Amino acid sequence: MININGTIFEDSKAKLSIFNRGYAYGDAVFETLKINNNKPLFWESHYFRLMASMRILRMEIPMNFTPEFLEDQIMSLVNSLSSNAVSFRAKLTVFRDSKGFYTPDTNAVSFTISVSELDSDIYKIHDYSYEIELFKDYFIAPNLLSTLKTNNKIVNVVGSIYAKENNYNNCLLLNTNKNVIEALNGNVFLVNGTTIKTVPLTDGCLKGIVREKLIEIISKSSEYQLDESSISPFELQKADEIFITNVIQGIVPVTKYRKKTYPSEVSKALLGMLNTKLRLG
Repeated sequence: MININGTIFEDSKAKLSIFNRGYAYGDAVFETLKINNNKPLFWESHYFRLMASMRILRMEIPMNFTPEFLEDQIMSLVNSLSSNAVSFRAKLTVFRDSKGFYTPDTNAVSFTISVSELDSDIYKIHDYSYEIELFKDYFIAPNLLSTLKTNNKIVNVVGSIYAKENNYNNCLLLNTNKNVIEALNGNVFLVNGTTIKTVPLTDGCLKGIVREKLIEIISKSSEYQLDESSISPFELQKADEIFITNVIQGIVPVTKYRKKTYPSEVSKALLGMLNTKLRLG
C-alpha cells in the first residue's frame, strides 16, 4: 500500500508521472523512519530535519504539513495493512510538484509514503562478520547539500554495487579532502579507549538521526568522551572499534577492515543506552 498526498492506493494502482521532478531531476527529499508499536521513533527529530531540508531546497512548505498531520498520514498507511508486525520501516518522500526543466514553475510540493515490515521493535547487535572497505571511485563535496537526504544518491548506489561485487558488507565514502565522512547507509564512529569520534557535519556527512541521538548520549555520559572532528583513512586501522549507525539498524559493529579485526564491546554498551532512550521516548 502507498500513500500519495493523503490517498492510500494498492501498490499496483499507485502511479506517478514520468515528469515527476523527484524522478527526473532528483528534486526530492526523504525520511526513513522506524515505526514501533504505532509510533514513529524520534519523530520530532525526523520532522525538523525534513522541514530544514525543504527550506534549504527552497520548497514551499504547505500550511497543513504539521507534525501531527504527517504522523497521521504515516500511521494511517501502517494501520491499513493486514499485518501483525510490531515494527515497520517507513519512507516519507517530498518532491517538488511542478512542471519545468531545471527551473521549476513553482515550489509547491507533494508527498508519498511507503512502508514495509521489520522483524524487531528493538535494536540488536548481530554477531556476524561485517567487513568494510573504502570507496574511492567518487568523492562527496563537503557542503550543506551533502548533509541532506535527497534523491541524489548515485554515489551510494555505485558504491553499494562495488561493495556487492567485492563481497564487502559496506563501504566508507570520502569527501574531496580525502577524509572519511560516512558509510553507504549511515554515519560512522571510531572508538579509541574511552573516546568516541565521529565526523562533523562540515565535512559533508549525513545529518543522521541516530548520529544525533548517540552524540547526546555520549555527551552526557561519564564513561565516554566525544570527539567530533575529521577522520583520516589512516585512523581506521588504529581504532579499537568502528561502528555504523542508521535509524533502521541502530548500531552495526564493523568486524574487519583490511587486515584489522575489531571487537564490539563499546558498540554493545552504546546500543543498550540507545534502546533505553528509545523506550523513554
